[in-house]
Amino acid sequence: MERLIVLDTETTGIEPSEGHRIIEIGCVEILDRAVTDSSYQQYIQPNRNVGESFRIHNISDNSLKGKPKFEEVASEFLEYIEGSTLVIHNAPFDLGFLNHELKLMGSETTIEDHCKKVIDTFKNAKKQFPGSMHGLDALCRRFEIDTSARTVSYAYSEQKAHGALLDSQMLAQVYLAMTGGQSVLFSDTNHTNQEETNESSVIKVDIDQARIKVIQANKTEVEAHNIYFEKV
Repeated sequence: MERLIVLDTETTGIEPSEGHRIIEIGCVEILDRAVTDSSYQQYIQPNRNVGESFRIHNISDNSLKGKPKFEEVASEFLEYIEGSTLVIHNAPFDLGFLNHELKLMGSETTIEDHCKKVIDTFKNAKKQFPGSMHGLDALCRRFEIDTSARTVSYAYSEQKAHGALLDSQMLAQVYLAMTGGQSVLFSDTNHTNQEETNESSVIKVDIDQARIKVIQANKTEVEAHNIYFEKV
């Protein structure tokens, strides 16, 4: 049974080369096409301010005080994902940050060394739904997945806030929807189902038999029809 780990991170910015760091990791497990109760979530002290990224994830500097550094949780995190297939939305972003954190702690391994393979749902969505929006919010709307848990209420307004664990939970539902039913015909993430499709599962329609036969009314029937409506 293939073990899937749906993974997301929250960061202080978009470029690790500019000194930005991970502040949260969230993972959920999928086994036999069902989300299990197993999950991994950890806030991380980035040794820098979150800055403008607070508007995205609503994680403040104060909330990260006393949280462990990445190197303190790396072993536990890597053990959780070991040997699994990772499901990530826009995988280069999250893998770039995670591998940067591993490099900073002196590790010679990458995330890819610890997992079986990586499925990028953003890349697959672009193939499956060309011409559409492919962000997680857009895919949740497409598959009618509830995102209300993202809403953060303030005194005078409400706004959406990302969270690594919450986004992983939503992405898990998106992934199952993308790879289930008819949509699997257009996805490269579930080859097994495609290989199982054969001619016996395809209903072939005889075009000649399917044509609708048109029978014209005879003279007697037309006269009876006209007499009927004259009486109405």
